[in-house]
Amino acid sequence: MSDTILTTDHGTWVEITLNRPERLNSFTEEMHHALRIALEAARDGGKRAVLLTGAGRGFCAGQDLGDRDPRKMDGPPDLGHTVRTFYAPLVNLIRSLHFPVICAVNGVAAGAGANLALACDMVLAAESARFIQSFSKVGLIPDTGGSWHLPRLLGEARAKGLAFTAQTLSARKAEDWGLIWKALPDDQLMAEARALAEGFANGPTLGLGLTKHCIQAAATDTLSQHLELEADAMKTCGESADYAEGVAAFLDKRVPVFRGE
Repeated sequence: MSDTILTTDHGTWVEITLNRPERLNSFTEEMHHALRIALEAARDGGKRAVLLTGAGRGFCAGQDLGDRDPRKMDGPPDLGHTVRTFYAPLVNLIRSLHFPVICAVNGVAAGAGANLALACDMVLAAESARFIQSFSKVGLIPDTGGSWHLPRLLGEARAKGLAFTAQTLSARKAEDWGLIWKALPDDQLMAEARALAEGFANGPTLGLGLTKHCIQAAATDTLSQHLELEADAMKTCGESADYAEGVAAFLDKRVPVFRGE
């Protein structure tokens, strides 16, 4: 197992840490493979939540450009191949997981690192963290879903402004703009993120997973299509053990014990 990714098993959920702190956790092919394996293991191992964060003083600085330096190659790199092989499957995997994925941004999130965070379901950030769409500094476009997520979260004007200028966005402003869920004092970030993961993992994760699916589908559904999707999801939820337990606990005035099924 690669040491570029660390995993901590908390029983019903797992904490995954990007672990190249000397390079601000920038991506190499090895780290891509290791992160994919860790996420797939959480999915296949019956976990009910994932918390993603970074080691050291940064969350993720995007691609390690040392691996894509044209001066050290026989010709220009095929960055389309890089996106199709590594970044797009990673975003699709996170979005397809049937449980919440929380991202705790502990420091700078730049380029693909910023957009990796935005692919997660809930993003918390330390107040010292910064988000940078740094692609324009090297003549690129926002990948890792950035050109899709940014206008949907912020609107076209702010999306283009951040992408064109590569301006640094503070965690507080990211919260104010609706880019992330919450900015927290640095010393409170991981405690709150872990409590959130623990709460989700012990919650009605069948319903949470279907909620995730419905909200994501809203970007492309018509209203009629979406109302039908809601009906299907509600049918599934209504037939679940979690719904029966939730109603019984409410009527009995006790804390429910959900199983995610």
